Amino acid sequence: MYNSTPTVVYGFHATDKKIAEKLVNCSQDFTHSQNDSDWLGEGIYFWENNLKRAIDYGDQLKNRMSSLVKNPTVVGAIIDLGNCFDLLNQEHLDFLKVAQKDLIQSLESRDLPIPKNSNRGKNDFDFKGRYLDCAVIRWAHKLANDAGEKFDSVRAAFWEGAPLYKNAGFKEQNHIQIAVINPNCIKGIFYPRKLYSTRP
Repeated sequence: MYNSTPTVVYGFHATDKKIAEKLVNCSQDFTHSQNDSDWLGEGIYFWENNLKRAIDYGDQLKNRMSSLVKNPTVVGAIIDLGNCFDLLNQEHLDFLKVAQKDLIQSLESRDLPIPKNSNRGKNDFDFKGRYLDCAVIRWAHKLANDAGEKFDSVRAAFWEGAPLYKNAGFKEQNHIQIAVINPNCIKGIFYPRKLYSTRP
């Protein structure tokens, strides 16, 4: 009864301008990410209360060769986390550890390969390819579903990037990320006021 996450948070999602217009006008739904390397498993990804990080990420998407984002835009969302698999909560971290052990036993018993987190390039110190983490989170959802519990969202903190300064315990891109599984958790979509945008 003490595990509930604050009910409503703001999330920010980077996408292309054309898609943003459809999202805000409710003529298109968010797309669930289903990559095997997604950091929090399947879901609709948001930066929690972090508009600047979403803006920066949109610019990164624009510069990727295969990206469909040509004109990056950020939309905001009012999110009720619902029954959140919150990896800032010790009980949920303990459950994830159990899920990892169970997944490994299941894969080994069937002689299947065990996914591994991997770096993407020499300057990647954060395991951008989170194949193991994604598989473990998916398995945790399976175990929860088997026990009659269903999570609406996943939430976690990430210490990402280079040290903020010499001998720092903080990184340049620390953030909290949310993956919304149940789209009914998204109560509203809006264009944010860019209070601290780096753009002119």
